[in-house]
Amino acid sequence: MKRIFLLVLALVLVFVFAGCAKRAVTTPVEQEAPKETAQKAAPVEQTPMEAEEPVMAKAEPKKVETMPVREITEAKSFQFGNIHFDFDKYTIREDAKPTLKSIADWLIKNRDAKMILEGYCDDRGTNEYNLALGEKRAKSARDYIVSAGVTKNRLDTISYGEEKPLCKEQTEDCYQKNRRVEFVSGKAGK
Repeated sequence: MKRIFLLVLALVLVFVFAGCAKRAVTTPVEQEAPKETAQKAAPVEQTPMEAEEPVMAKAEPKKVETMPVREITEAKSFQFGNIHFDFDKYTIREDAKPTLKSIADWLIKNRDAKMILEGYCDDRGTNEYNLALGEKRAKSARDYIVSAGVTKNRLDTISYGEEKPLCKEQTEDCYQKNRRVEFVSGKAGK
């Protein structure tokens, strides 16, 4: 009986001292910052609590030149130039036809491009009248471009009436600048 007791005791001691396999304790490996990042980093004062934690250097964000959306739109609208209209008219003038022809040629070459035609008026007349006249001017320009071989679904029209004048003086020269259609590529729908 003593023998069995000693055998059980020996097994218990083996299990107690051997126990379960211990987990290996790993510590994170600190990486050195690249030399150029380390040179750019400014020394940071640390309190005793902060000194215990590793400090990572932050990469500086890359600077990207941006251009506001309206500037891009305006740059494209002057790509072709504006066409102008006589007072209270929406018929295409002879001096506008070469511009319209060059726009039609460009659209034929660039089959994926779409365009919006923006109609404008001078500030004489009511807002409602000028919005309607601006729309008629944009549509007459669109119809001319369509007659040159461009499909109508690639052209959208909008009227701003007198809302966005190029010139604000009360002179005939200024009024003439405001009676126009502007062309903005890449905006037409569907």
